[in-house]
Amino acid sequence: MHVWRQFNEVPRDLGNTVVSIGNFDGVHRGHQHVLQRAREVAEGLGIDKVVVVTFDPHPIAVLRPDHAPPTLTSIDTRVALMAEQGVDAVLVVPFDRQIAAWTPHEFIDRVLVEPLAAKAVVVGANFRFGSRAAGDVALLGSAGQDRGFTVEGVPLDGGPQVWSSTYVRNCLSSGDVAGAAEALGRPFTVRGEVVRGDQRGRELGYPTANVPTPSGEAAPADGVYAGWLTRRDTGERHPAAISVGTNPTFSGERARRVESYVLDRDDLELYGVEVEVAFTERLRGMVRFDSVEELVTQMRHDVDQARKLLV
Repeated sequence: MHVWRQFNEVPRDLGNTVVSIGNFDGVHRGHQHVLQRAREVAEGLGIDKVVVVTFDPHPIAVLRPDHAPPTLTSIDTRVALMAEQGVDAVLVVPFDRQIAAWTPHEFIDRVLVEPLAAKAVVVGANFRFGSRAAGDVALLGSAGQDRGFTVEGVPLDGGPQVWSSTYVRNCLSSGDVAGAAEALGRPFTVRGEVVRGDQRGRELGYPTANVPTPSGEAAPADGVYAGWLTRRDTGERHPAAISVGTNPTFSGERARRVESYVLDRDDLELYGVEVEVAFTERLRGMVRFDSVEELVTQMRHDVDQARKLLV
């Protein structure tokens, strides 16, 4: 997999390509179908390079930063997920206001024609591009006739709710991690380095691996979940009861974080280790308990529920 972060990094002898364009945040099942279709088109044309054009940062973060959605996946995770779908290279366009001002025809010439020599372009049927989103699939197809490439708009799919990044975010904001997983084709995950917390979980008999939830990155709604914790360095995978929130039973710091208790393990040393936390089922919402004893009783019940679902 090749990743180009500037236009001048694209090899001049790249040859003809089949291109797909979009934010691809989450690389959900709708995105996957577009990418699979791009691979089919490439094989039909005898072209061995499928290239994705994506954007970093998200265009809305540049044009309307107060309305920027939380990201489902980092750019590196997006690239890895697209590689699994048969993509050969990714051009990460460093999106700014100058690029945002390009007309649709400028975008076509500066992105699809000059660096990528596109022979076919495969996008979602609702694809928009160019200044003020003036370009659509019809305009792209018309321009392609003059520039030597074909265009295919892949119908939106999923149902009864169409799969989209917005739909996945809405599922997460309501705690519906099962719905998010259905749209993504895999469980939603949070990645990060385990940091030292207040160690209350250890004192209560349930030591947790704590991962902060950075501003701007999506996470499930506050609550308790069943899922899996995987070490990124060794690949070891463990069933876990996962808390998302700010520990309302205790006073003090209110930083939001993901806390994972690996079932029946108190011997794991995870500080400083990068982990991936996968959410499979919501157990309950976040509750403030009147006593530590009530909290421990509920934690025991949460762990029993997680064990039944995972082990």
